[in-house]
Amino acid sequence: MSEELAPSEPLLIRADASPEIGTGHVMRCLALAQAWQSEGGAAHFVGETTDGLEKRLRDEGIMVWPFESTPGKEKDAGETARKAQEVGASWVVVDGYHFDGSYQRRLREEGVRVLFLDDYGHADHYEADLVLNQNIDAEAALYDDRLEDTELLLGPRYALLRKEFWPWREPCRTPQQEANRVLVTLGGADPDNCTEMVVKALGRLYGEDLRCTVVIGGSNPNERSIAAAAERTDASMDLCSDVGDMASLMAEHDVAVSAGGSTCWELAFMGIPNVVLVLADNQRGITEGLEESGTALNLGWHEEVEKEEIADQVEKLLRNDKQRLRMAREAQELVDGQGTDRVLGKMLSSKARVASYGE
Repeated sequence: MSEELAPSEPLLIRADASPEIGTGHVMRCLALAQAWQSEGGAAHFVGETTDGLEKRLRDEGIMVWPFESTPGKEKDAGETARKAQEVGASWVVVDGYHFDGSYQRRLREEGVRVLFLDDYGHADHYEADLVLNQNIDAEAALYDDRLEDTELLLGPRYALLRKEFWPWREPCRTPQQEANRVLVTLGGADPDNCTEMVVKALGRLYGEDLRCTVVIGGSNPNERSIAAAAERTDASMDLCSDVGDMASLMAEHDVAVSAGGSTCWELAFMGIPNVVLVLADNQRGITEGLEESGTALNLGWHEEVEKEEIADQVEKLLRNDKQRLRMAREAQELVDGQGTDRVLGKMLSSKARVASYGE
């Protein structure tokens, strides 16, 4: 970034996390906060979160403020606007499915610029300065009901990657010619405990050199039962909880089993083909798009997937070196790792626009 574009005012993040909704909204906002900090700006967070995630934010040097309003309601918008004014934030980053057009309008009425993170056009209308949808199925038609000066940032070109991934941009990771390492990562919460199902599925695979690593998110309440399931298998399984550096962990693996959320962009950037389970309705378009692009295998809705199918697809990827390496190459072409910088550049180059209402 050029010196004249360096952030001179704080950034405020408004997002929520819980065992029910997961941690993805906050984690992708963390990438933006880190980029803002890397240019010398301060970052603040307001919203509901978990103890583990709050500690992560504080460890990153992000100020975490208490939050008192019901998420997404009018009082929430007012409280967020006041906090932005209190800390002197020029931008508010909003991420969550309970925020609508009136929420965006209220923030802009208070004179702050708004970056609105979205996945499927859930809001009734859009009044943010920037709307970011990093998903492969993002299209402008989702945002037809928007202000004329609302700018859209669409597709994996803008995929937000946290700072642990930045060192892997140049040179990018080189996938191994032979594969025997499987990573399982199904989100920070995994309320349906799909992780345990995948552990049991991979336990059906046999291979003396096969190694599986199972990531258990900090908001996952099922660690004990997952560990017990891993113990009952003959496969080599390492369990990792609340991982701080996912990039380094991913780099040690050849194939992954993941949900259809933001982790897909991280895996694509690292050149790791993945077998995807759809854990939420908003992941359907992502997983279908990834399969069409040739970078992942889509198993569909998690409740309709059999353990035998998971094991079969993982084994095929491990054995088919040609297919796996092709998928890895195409995945890295899809996500080049510069998305966070592109979004930050848009924020810093956007002129302040304070909407005039009631004129």
